[in-house]
Amino acid sequence: MPELPEVETTRRGIEPHLKGRTVHALHVHDARLRWPVDPKLPRLLRGQRIDRVERRAKYLLIRLTRGTLIMHLGMSGSLRVLAQDIARKTHDHLDLWLDSGQALRFNDPRRFGSCLYTTDDPHAHKLLAGLAPEPLQDEFDGEYLHRVTRRRRVAIKTLLLNGRLITGVGNIYASEALFHARIAPRRAARSLKPDESKRLAAAIRRVLAASIRAGGTTLRDYVNAAGLPGEFGVKLYVYERDGKPCRRCRTPIRHITQGQRSTYFCPECQR
Repeated sequence: MPELPEVETTRRGIEPHLKGRTVHALHVHDARLRWPVDPKLPRLLRGQRIDRVERRAKYLLIRLTRGTLIMHLGMSGSLRVLAQDIARKTHDHLDLWLDSGQALRFNDPRRFGSCLYTTDDPHAHKLLAGLAPEPLQDEFDGEYLHRVTRRRRVAIKTLLLNGRLITGVGNIYASEALFHARIAPRRAARSLKPDESKRLAAAIRRVLAASIRAGGTTLRDYVNAAGLPGEFGVKLYVYERDGKPCRRCRTPIRHITQGQRSTYFCPECQR
């Protein structure tokens, strides 16, 4: 599933091609996404100018002159910028044609992605209004993390994936950040001391930033706006390295399941 770094990489990849362009047409090849694409959307978008592309958590906000497209990549979606005459592939569901002769093409094999439109403030939309602070925002720091872990018996790895408390960490990056912070994933969240919360918050921000610089992580499906995989996978310290030696101490990495999600950690480095 594309996580925050993959969505931010996508945003940075598509914005230079979209900003300042005018929508020539929207071609809906398959409207059956997580929520059906509004049949009026092609008419609503035609002729609008794209001002910028923003991101909130894992949502992309394509700001137009009269409204905003709210897009989510779902579990397997990707957005690519290519020439309008390039033949469609299986699972290419949407084509946003621009006056430049290029198209923004949405591919989603599992169809859990979405494309919604609003003329109101997108941050007040029901999908975005309740989102918690995300690690790359100023509101997120060691003090905030320590505050939300108080009185919570749940494992710290599980808490990091709770979108009501922290938005956008994602499963891969939770395991990686806990490794870099030297904190065991099964520790009760409330057991973290202030200095550990500060260390973990910094590790989360550092891991996400590093992944963005590397273009995200491709384990299976994800590709960026140019159709290329992310390169952060080769830099992972624990995720999907079960049984392989720890890059620090050579102890075999372990794999467990927490809340139906895979967790990887070093039993020696993380306490």
